[in-house]
Amino acid sequence: MSAENFPALRRKLLRWYDRHRRDLPWRRSADPYAIWISETMLQQTQVKTVLPYYERFLSAFPNVEALARAPLARVLRLWSGLGYYRRAGNLSAAARRIVRRHGGRLPSDYAQVRALPGIGEYSAGAILSIAFQQPYPALDGNARRVLGRLQNIHGEDALRALAAKLISKARPGDFNQALMELGATLCTPAAPRCAACPLKRECRSAAAKAPARPPRRAVKFIDVTWPLAIVRRRGKILLRRRAAGDLLGRLWELPGAPLTARIKPAGALRRELNSLSEQLGAPRRIGAFRHAITRRRIRAPVYLLECDARAPVSLPRGEWRWLRPDRFEHLPMSSMTKKALALLAAHETRSA
Repeated sequence: MSAENFPALRRKLLRWYDRHRRDLPWRRSADPYAIWISETMLQQTQVKTVLPYYERFLSAFPNVEALARAPLARVLRLWSGLGYYRRAGNLSAAARRIVRRHGGRLPSDYAQVRALPGIGEYSAGAILSIAFQQPYPALDGNARRVLGRLQNIHGEDALRALAAKLISKARPGDFNQALMELGATLCTPAAPRCAACPLKRECRSAAAKAPARPPRRAVKFIDVTWPLAIVRRRGKILLRRRAAGDLLGRLWELPGAPLTARIKPAGALRRELNSLSEQLGAPRRIGAFRHAITRRRIRAPVYLLECDARAPVSLPRGEWRWLRPDRFEHLPMSSMTKKALALLAAHETRSA
């Protein structure tokens, strides 16, 4: 496709976007802060998952100053269940930096935006093009797929070069969103709807009647057994908070850990909890669930341990607490712990 055809292609794509774009809340806002929040939430996360989190997050933290003042625990609590929790920590750190160095306003300079915690090349391009109408490309997986099929190319350098040449100078934010929208709704990975595509006449893959599917990197998954213990005493349940630098850092969770050897889950839990008390009840398996964290495929058996109210229990300082279930909604909590507690509720309903 010659560069002479780029203006017509831009017009076709933007005309299609104006008619068919989904009505999403972040598209109704011109606030750079709200756009930044949406782009952070949408990283590796589907739109339907993000929608309720986005509304709640902006309601709690309507501007950069509110986010910068908020304790990290509160930010994590509102993020709880959305996954990739490092994003929430980066938002909190970036908000504080924006208040300190940029007067509470998200900077519009590329180097300054890239210097903020958690903002990479894609996020910077999306924020600057959508919020500030600067002609930076924003290549997510959907946009890469559209451009790759359009020119029948897959190399990263070639895709970036094409995106930089093709982007609309008049409507860069809409153009980037149009590419992403086209990839999300029509130019999908497995079954592209080429007949409905506004760019079908310019698309080399469509002309070949074999839409190219970009080669995928082989992803190696690790199968993990991760037992969890629900230790109950006087109506309270034992929780601990993970260290800041750990996977799921600063989230509250049930005791447990991935097994590193061929050890029976119940025995591993008893050994872990023996440092707290030697008078805990025998672990009783109440079920199991499946979960995934990054590249870990987790099987999590759940055990209930009833602790005698008179038994001495010595908790490590700071990060372990006995908490009533009605307090759980106020804590940033891991999704695995939420699933285990839901399994306990279902078990007790069946046993009633």
